[in-house]
Amino acid sequence: MTGPLYRKDPYLREAPATVTAHAEGGVVLSAPLFYPRGGGQPGDTGRLVWQGGQMIVADTVKSEAGAELLLAPEGAALPPVGAELTQHLDWDRRYGHMRVHTALHLLSVVIPLPVSGGAIGADKGRLDFDMPEAPGDKEALEAALNDLIARDLPVAEQWITEAELDAGPGLVKTMSAAPPRGTGRVRLVRIGSGEAPVDLQPCGGTHVARTGEIGAVRLGKIEKKGRQNRRVTVHLGG
Repeated sequence: MTGPLYRKDPYLREAPATVTAHAEGGVVLSAPLFYPRGGGQPGDTGRLVWQGGQMIVADTVKSEAGAELLLAPEGAALPPVGAELTQHLDWDRRYGHMRVHTALHLLSVVIPLPVSGGAIGADKGRLDFDMPEAPGDKEALEAALNDLIARDLPVAEQWITEAELDAGPGLVKTMSAAPPRGTGRVRLVRIGSGEAPVDLQPCGGTHVARTGEIGAVRLGKIEKKGRQNRRVTVHLGG
């Protein structure tokens, strides 16, 4: 199996791979398990183990060539090109990102306004909305968000062509970042089933399989960020 394993199975915690290159202070693998930083989601961390050594994965990014690049701490020894190794993902951190990322998709449902920015952590995340006036009832928004989570809706991916995305520009909720182009197709994340999903939008990140995995959440303080922007933070754990 080749290609990014985080795309094929975001629940995979360890997997074999071969080192195909060294670049920019890190390594490129044949079948990377680690998600590269992007779309507001941090890069994965963990470690690589091979015969005679191991390397901490301090971060994962996209290399200049577009490959997943697993970064080592400064001065650390890299596994040799051609080495066969085992990838060990920092699973608790990744799973937190998956839960938070999916919760933020649902937040964009209960606050149906353009998104001007966002960030994802392992226990909280936030979206910035084009929202000139603060919402009048934060408790009602929190209740609506938790209701969607409790419905245990399925979360899945589907792919459309770039032409189909151009024909449906309303799918893109984020004002600050356009979906990646150049391959001829775009990945959508779908929450809910049937002809009318709860949410459907372009996204390259990792997500839980069902919304019930998120668990109860609470909304933090809604902060004013500029003349028209409001920042809304979601905390895991209710």
